[in-house]
Amino acid sequence: MTASDTAVHDFVAIGLGPFNLGLAALSDPVEDLDGIFLEARPSFAWHPGMLLEDATLQVPFLADLVTMADPTSRFSFLNHLKETGRLYPFYIRESFYPLRGEFSNYCGWVADRLASVHFDSPVQRVEHDGTAYVVSTGNREVHRGRRLVLGTGTQPWVPEVARGVLGERACHSGDYLARKATLQQQESITIVGSGQSAAEIYLDLLGGIDDHGYALNWVTRSPRFFPMEYTKLTLEMTSPEYTAHFQSLPADVRERLLREQRGLYKGISSDLIDRIHDELYRRETLGGTTTTLVTNTAVTGASTSGDGVRLDLHHVEADEAFALETGAVVFATGYGREVPAFLAPIRDRINWDDRGRFLASPTYAIDSAVTGGNEIFVQNAEEHTHGFVAPDLGMGAYRNSVIIAAMTGREVYPIEKRIAFQEFGVPDHLRTRGEVGR
Repeated sequence: MTASDTAVHDFVAIGLGPFNLGLAALSDPVEDLDGIFLEARPSFAWHPGMLLEDATLQVPFLADLVTMADPTSRFSFLNHLKETGRLYPFYIRESFYPLRGEFSNYCGWVADRLASVHFDSPVQRVEHDGTAYVVSTGNREVHRGRRLVLGTGTQPWVPEVARGVLGERACHSGDYLARKATLQQQESITIVGSGQSAAEIYLDLLGGIDDHGYALNWVTRSPRFFPMEYTKLTLEMTSPEYTAHFQSLPADVRERLLREQRGLYKGISSDLIDRIHDELYRRETLGGTTTTLVTNTAVTGASTSGDGVRLDLHHVEADEAFALETGAVVFATGYGREVPAFLAPIRDRINWDDRGRFLASPTYAIDSAVTGGNEIFVQNAEEHTHGFVAPDLGMGAYRNSVIIAAMTGREVYPIEKRIAFQEFGVPDHLRTRGEVGR
């Protein structure tokens, strides 16, 4: 243990995605809040396998790490552009939506300016010694903190029937760019999934057909290639009021709503859908393209077949089984969440729901009554308690404002209580007050 590690920090944050990086930036100027951030990777990386050259964020640049909490922060996206000499080009571009690679570079720029961030620090074990949380890393460092903030992210998810059976013939979208050249050597490629990543990969591979000559398939169990809903009154659901309303609902209602709200956060941008259609139309006028798009279709089995892959499929509406032979598969099937093994020694200090998930309070704390509360916080692990906005970049600064207030006992950054025109529950002035018939 080095001399600096003997300190008891106000908090130790584990994992460094955009949300914990935002917490690092917002807590940096707070003199009475001392935090340290531990990240296993050697440098900042944000979905490197999907940093396609022309891919943009689905949220405006104001949804950076800090602006929605502190527009004056030196860690804002606009200040990054100014300091790197790119403010005027961004202004002339006249788009609110940064390129995804541009946003990743911005996050790396912020991380490089924060002394509290420690890379190459894989956490192996977290204990509590009666006074503080003791965090041990793989490089034999030990850090102590009065609180924890968990931002360990999610892991790639593929259908159970395909796990471990396809080898090098399959990859997850998170590894797409690293595997792209190998994929394009196949006679055919199949993409499985219906969200933004699947659509971006499809369009990217569509652009390479003429050079490589492969057939391209896109299969999704969704009933259509649905767009993300982005109307203004719907966007009001990314608000403190809707988060509070969602938390107030019974667990079974919350689960149903999350299934029904897929179009609010798991769809494809309408511009991208139109670009794909326009490209297919253009190609049709030139003689057509060997490509197949199939909706309403679930993957029910997967196996290697000769030099390729056989996918067993089931068309839900037609209730018909069929199969697809393909050279390689890209599973753009999203991400799942696992409880980190390093939390095992402190499981009794954490609140769990009946499905073994973190049970987060309004302040994003998950610690149980044994701790006294507001000791362990989560970032983007509370979708089932706080709603579909949990992974939304635009709500990251709000959540960090709430966490900082819980840790300091004051609103360091003003926390909005109401921003929406609409009501999400029953308005107080319309509640029945027992005056039947009036």
